[in-house]
Amino acid sequence: MTQTDSQNVSQDDSDKQALSRGDIETLQKSFAEEGYFVLRNVVSQEKLSGLRTRILDEFEQTKHSGSLFSGGGLLSGHLNCFPGEESRFAYDTLQERGIIDLIKAIMPKAERAPNVGCNLNLPNSAIQHYHADRGFTQEFMIANVAVVDTVVENGAIELIPGTHKKFYKYWRFALERPYRASIRVPMKQGDVLVRSSNVWHRGMPNYSAVARPMIALTWEDGGSQHDDPFRVEDGQIKFRPNWFKPTLAGRLRERTFVKFPFTYSACRFVSSLYGNKGY
Repeated sequence: MTQTDSQNVSQDDSDKQALSRGDIETLQKSFAEEGYFVLRNVVSQEKLSGLRTRILDEFEQTKHSGSLFSGGGLLSGHLNCFPGEESRFAYDTLQERGIIDLIKAIMPKAERAPNVGCNLNLPNSAIQHYHADRGFTQEFMIANVAVVDTVVENGAIELIPGTHKKFYKYWRFALERPYRASIRVPMKQGDVLVRSSNVWHRGMPNYSAVARPMIALTWEDGGSQHDDPFRVEDGQIKFRPNWFKPTLAGRLRERTFVKFPFTYSACRFVSSLYGNKGY
């Protein structure tokens, strides 16, 4: 597995030294070759533990109140979430450490503050299909912060290093099988995964009994259109659909995906023969 672990950058939550020139050069080379890198022990574990509790408590309250949408990823077990104003500390730490500057140096079109989100991987979730996060020519940067220890048991992400370099229509991806080189990327609480949206990957099953949150800072189209992206939704934690729409048709599609996952792959294969959508 090719992975950059900047252990020398911080060994303690109180150590906020910025990336050195050597760190930056190493990480840029790793990103160019693999499409991602990992920085270890960056964000305060104590603050992340508090955020984890808030997100999971809010999820349970929303679910029991009956105000949570139906479908929208609940069946497959992968939800999106806005982590609220109280997640700002994670972004502030990345700024202090020079990681935001590095992201913008790697991809200068990441001009503004990021869109702020969170992936919530629910217990007994399904395996996602391999995908890139957007069209190949619409590449953007992503910084994932591990809110909890993220291991194989609770759904550590699976990446295919180097796939950011080549445009794949799905039929070519299926035939060339680059996923044979896929790797899992376990992370400790406070670690940061920086990746290109063009790296093919998939969300994996959460075999634990507890939902697993992961902060996602993203720079689609240069970043957030809001003056303060942490004040979206009045700064409150909110849950949002993932791949599937919370409609009757969306729920039917999601059920089909969960029970007969090969049908989704077959549809992607056929549609990629006639269009340019590669992901």
